[in-house]
Amino acid sequence: MVTDPLITGLALIGIVIVVSALLSGLIDKTGLPHVAVFICIGAALGPAGLGVFNMTLESPVLRVVATLSLTLVLFTDAVTLNISEVRRNAGLAFRMLGPGTILCAALMALAAWWLLQIPAASAAILGAALASTDPVLLRGLLRSPNISSETRQALRLESGLNDVVLLPIVVVAIALAGHHYQGFTKMGFGLFILGPGAGIAIGLLGVAALDLVRKRMGVRRDYESLYSLGVAFSAFAAAEAVHGSGFLAAFAAGLTIASLDVELCDCFIEYGGVTAEMLLLFTFVIFGSSLIWAGFYQLSWPTVLFAAFAILIRVPVYLVSLLGTKLDRHSCLTIAWYGPSGLSSLLLILLAVFAGLPGSDRLFAICSLIVLLSIILHGFSPALLARLAKKSEPEDEEVPRAAEVPKEASRSLRVIESPSPVGKQVISLEELDQLQNSGEEVILLDVRTERSRETSDSQAEGSIRMPPENVVQQARKLKLPNDAWLIAYCA
Repeated sequence: MVTDPLITGLALIGIVIVVSALLSGLIDKTGLPHVAVFICIGAALGPAGLGVFNMTLESPVLRVVATLSLTLVLFTDAVTLNISEVRRNAGLAFRMLGPGTILCAALMALAAWWLLQIPAASAAILGAALASTDPVLLRGLLRSPNISSETRQALRLESGLNDVVLLPIVVVAIALAGHHYQGFTKMGFGLFILGPGAGIAIGLLGVAALDLVRKRMGVRRDYESLYSLGVAFSAFAAAEAVHGSGFLAAFAAGLTIASLDVELCDCFIEYGGVTAEMLLLFTFVIFGSSLIWAGFYQLSWPTVLFAAFAILIRVPVYLVSLLGTKLDRHSCLTIAWYGPSGLSSLLLILLAVFAGLPGSDRLFAICSLIVLLSIILHGFSPALLARLAKKSEPEDEEVPRAAEVPKEASRSLRVIESPSPVGKQVISLEELDQLQNSGEEVILLDVRTERSRETSDSQAEGSIRMPPENVVQQARKLKLPNDAWLIAYCA
């Protein structure tokens, strides 16, 4: 039976969305990496399973999906960066990218050239691709309450900046491997000038247009997130139209937004980030059908040795790179271990495949093998870390639950009628004054994001800072009373 490609594509998109929603709670509770789940879905739908579809490296669909995914990865890396944080931690960012990322890429390239007998330019492509840390795999760790804020900050800096450092290495190496020496000046101009320039221009226009419409008519926050995605793809298209790098343009557009429009960044993180992640998970389903399993056809002793080297070399390199910082030993070890290779690595390798580089199919197969190993080793590590941390902590005394107050006897206050469930009600300033004047214990919680807080000159008097992550654990650490009114504000 011949299946309509349109129907197959819509079915895949539907499966990704439905499974993501239904399993989101279970995956978060168990600590399973999302990536592993969707690769397995791809395998079940691929030729070894139901045979719904079979993607190959020559498929036009793969080129479109990979281009969209890499654009989103680079744009998301940039737009989620906290520029003030990068400035404050410029030294740490340099250590993560310079002695860290670049040295790892160089050593892996050298190992690939020596162990796998790969030409130098192709080895450089493989080393740069494998040095990229995957933001999807890192997500579970970054949300974990078991790592310190310093560790989270360092990994965010690395995952947000290292792709834009490694992409030019891949592009230049592709040109060298293809013996395109005469176009180096033109390529450099397009890569480092036209691409970022187009991205900055589109970013400036996008921020200016949104600011104008905001002031005159207003824009819904959920639509602002979609707007930012439109800016990303527009920047890519504009750069490609002038023969620049669309990928660097997407990064530059995201960086421009991060610098000028904090609200748009927060909207993207709040709404658009989920949309972007859906596409990235959809890409993993495509890879999981048949492409990513090609790595097993490359199994040999040299390949196994190289895979072990590629996964473990990060540990000593980053431990040395972080010497002299204020990070404690546990934080340094965590940072040195968590360098997962994932979607970013596969997408960077695919640039060589799409360029028609000889031997690029072998590069992709080797990269796929290491990505699978990384998903197992790094993807399941956060769950193991959480269990070890839970066992090492002393058992807390059970905190009694606050008694529920009937609506009719709501502490002498009028009932705030709202269709929203408890915990999501909105209280006005007048009602807050009434609550405070009634003699009740009221605690104000500042739950703004770091960027929103840093760009604001005002703060509620007597408020307690509580970042909007892991609020239950934070409330327990702060020992907030059960019978107090907790009023959170984010503006």
